Amino acid sequence: MQRKSTRHRAFDPDPEAPDQVCDHPGCTEQAGYRAPRGREALRTYFWFCLHHVREYNARWDYYRGMTPGQIEAHLRADVSWQRPSWKLGTGSAQKAEFNEEDILDPLDILGNTRRSRAQRAQDAARQRAAGSEIPEQLRQPLATLDLTWPVSFDDVKSRYRALARRHHPDANQNDDGAEERFKSIGAAYAVLKVHFTRQDDFVS
Repeated sequence: MQRKSTRHRAFDPDPEAPDQVCDHPGCTEQAGYRAPRGREALRTYFWFCLHHVREYNARWDYYRGMTPGQIEAHLRADVSWQRPSWKLGTGSAQKAEFNEEDILDPLDILGNTRRSRAQRAQDAARQRAAGSEIPEQLRQPLATLDLTWPVSFDDVKSRYRALARRHHPDANQNDDGAEERFKSIGAAYAVLKVHFTRQDDFVS
């Protein structure tokens, strides 16, 4: 025995359709298809037969009667789901400051991020505090290698190798300034290397 399908097919009448004839004037067919009555009445419906609901939908224009300016304003409002919005930096949202510590995080999902940011902030504070202690002869070399003080010689070597590879003339044959940048990077590294070598000799 073949099982009868209960799946709703396309173009089947709406199961919630009222027991009435089509709302199109003069039509006596059974109504089975809904269509909104207007832009301001999207949840109240005409009930048509299939033929007349197709005609109605073909002529339906949501923006009929609106000026271009009104249409544009309506489309802009749709972007924010018809809710009020403010320019960035204005409105009530400006009064509240985001505090990462206020986020409920019982599984400590954000714990590592929070701690790492706190650590970076502490490191930055130490660097600012130690900024006045940078030896005068190291200021330009550190700036050339884009390093902040204090710094270890391992960090200096790592940054030098990365910059030397990036700015090597062989890798930048169409860049006339590559050779000068490569030379200045090498010179900065040489000054820093001498400084750290002397420090090691002094400690030993």
